[in-house]
Amino acid sequence: MNYFLKANKNLLTYSLIALIVIPIFGINFFISLLGNILLLLFLIPLLLVILVFIGFNSYKSKINQCHNCGSISFGLSETCMNCGANLENISINNQFDKNPSESTIEVNAEEVN
Repeated sequence: MNYFLKANKNLLTYSLIALIVIPIFGINFFISLLGNILLLLFLIPLLLVILVFIGFNSYKSKINQCHNCGSISFGLSETCMNCGANLENISINNQFDKNPSESTIEVNAEEVN
């Protein structure tokens, strides 16, 4: 018996604490505490994924591509570091309201003899 008490000292301590605390706070306290801990274990990774996604989109919005040479520049620079072209007009040049005939290539068919 003495060996059992020495080997399971932590188990005995936690059991006594539980037997003292349960009548004071009740079973609902422990059930809600365990439910909240499990909820946090599932929501913290979800929150981290959302923060990474927002950070990636913020970083992606700061990337500019030069319309002359195609090099990529980060940040708020006004000119391309490769060719010196103006990067402020990139949003104007990349709009979707262009006419499709301006961006397609006309191909004329020829008969081969």
